[in-house]
Amino acid sequence: MQLALALALSVALPFAASAQDPELDSSAKSGNIRGSTTGPTSAPGYDIPGHFMHLKGVKPAPNMYPVIAHPEQEKQAREKLAELEKKTGKKPNVLIFLLDDVGWMDPGFNGGGVAVGNATPNMDELASEGLLLTSAYSTPSCSPSRATIHTGQNPLHHGILRPPMYGEAGGLDGAITLPQLLKEQGYVTQGVGKWHMGENKGSLPQNVGYDDYLGFLGVSDMYTEWRDVYFNPEVALEPARFKMMQEDAFNHYEVHCTPDDTEKCENGQLIDLDYIKDLDTHWTEVSVKFLEKMKGSDKPFFLYHATRGCHFDNYPNDEYAGKSAAHTVYSDCMVQMDDTLGALVKKLDEIGELENTLILLTSDNGPECEIPPHGRTPFRGCKGTSWEGGVRVPTFAYWKGMISPRRSDGLFDFADILPTLMSMNGVAGGDLATKFSDKTYIDGVDQLSFLVADDGLSRRRSRPYTINQYFSAIRVDEFKYVWTGEIENGVVQKGNWGGFSGTMFTDSGGSIMFNLYTNPQEDVNIGVRHLPMEVPLIAASGEYMSVLMKYPPQFKIGFAGNNPPAYDLAPQAREAMEKILDERGLGRNQ
Repeated sequence: MQLALALALSVALPFAASAQDPELDSSAKSGNIRGSTTGPTSAPGYDIPGHFMHLKGVKPAPNMYPVIAHPEQEKQAREKLAELEKKTGKKPNVLIFLLDDVGWMDPGFNGGGVAVGNATPNMDELASEGLLLTSAYSTPSCSPSRATIHTGQNPLHHGILRPPMYGEAGGLDGAITLPQLLKEQGYVTQGVGKWHMGENKGSLPQNVGYDDYLGFLGVSDMYTEWRDVYFNPEVALEPARFKMMQEDAFNHYEVHCTPDDTEKCENGQLIDLDYIKDLDTHWTEVSVKFLEKMKGSDKPFFLYHATRGCHFDNYPNDEYAGKSAAHTVYSDCMVQMDDTLGALVKKLDEIGELENTLILLTSDNGPECEIPPHGRTPFRGCKGTSWEGGVRVPTFAYWKGMISPRRSDGLFDFADILPTLMSMNGVAGGDLATKFSDKTYIDGVDQLSFLVADDGLSRRRSRPYTINQYFSAIRVDEFKYVWTGEIENGVVQKGNWGGFSGTMFTDSGGSIMFNLYTNPQEDVNIGVRHLPMEVPLIAASGEYMSVLMKYPPQFKIGFAGNNPPAYDLAPQAREAMEKILDERGLGRNQ
């Protein structure tokens, strides 16, 4: 009875007040254009620097991703670069330090480190003195990410949709790559560590722009799991199967690749259960020697150091076994990765190149959650998914004297690395497009001024997500619109399950959206309530869907599946959808 009375009064009282107060006529009521039903608000509100939902990006060329222009920060960045080149007499060096399967929250600079039992003092110090990127994105797995760094394209355009395993065909063959373009600018290009972008001739490091490469062509577990009596007893303890693996066509060795032999790489030491322990130590020595060789050189260098750690299976050597407070093989590996970075930075300082070197640290994807012990992420999902946990990775850019210390949640994608480094060399905007065929779409955005300007903002308005053969979601500002994704335990609930062993939903109900500030776990749908933000997100997805119609995806290597996406349908259906997208798009056009 009391509840009924309260409801009745809540409806009746506004009408009674209106009848008693002649000033509340229709014109007065229309003055409450912003606030709530209790009355207008006097709060002015705030525009947030770096929020671009209300803006429209501009394409530097028809085959390039749209950007948000920031003329003043562009000017400041160019002035800083000119001053540096006047001081050094040469172009800047680049060190890309690429970790493997390291989660967003593993390093101390993102809340891990000491708190999770693996201190990372070198990473933390550099991150605190550089630009810490809290919304930097990889792809869902390692080979696609590595190819994205090297091509400036996301997986749907470079075609490496998942890692090739045990010598499977598919790689960079035929792509224009970052080291090739930097060689044209006079750079010495050195690669060290994990390759995993194809073992065929055209995909070998020396044939895609590297002056020298030392590492392995595959991935850690490919060399070890079938040797280990605990992990794969069905192989290790059955001689005929073990021999089959020994004779399999994938390369079993650490390799050295140079342009002196474009047919193959030279085999070094066999990677077995002993040598796997020392690979990262050896690779650190190789990179340090390269840096020493570049001391006093009038040429800039590009060093791509791709660690073995911390991809499973981690076998720490005697120096690092048990060195982490957590005493797990994964955390022991994290401690070694921190030492490795410290050794490279120390050598850069010793040879006088630290102030002239842009250092970018990141991980190739989120943590591999199917094989413990593994990395950590505060977000939903893991490696193999396009949930934030699978693709948002720990990242910072450090450049002594050039990058001001700060944190930013501005969007940054692996595809942005190529355009950014080329812009650093004066090849910016539409000029970069001339380096590629007009049929090649460049998904990256030039982020040079974001990194270098003192208070630089991202130039990326939106970020498309991909998983396998699908364009799965899009983010603008803090909002993410999702229509395809992974149900990680959708098939099994026991054994090893995670990103790669789940099932896909390829179509949602049409209104799934997350606010990544209020709900980084992506488990509270706000799509129906926040349509003013969802509609422009739908429009952004339609714009990129149109791109995929005009620049169709490549499929060099991927998973088997029965559900082709719309942009991979028969030509007639694709043309019909392209016509719709061209004429009216999706959602509200900006």
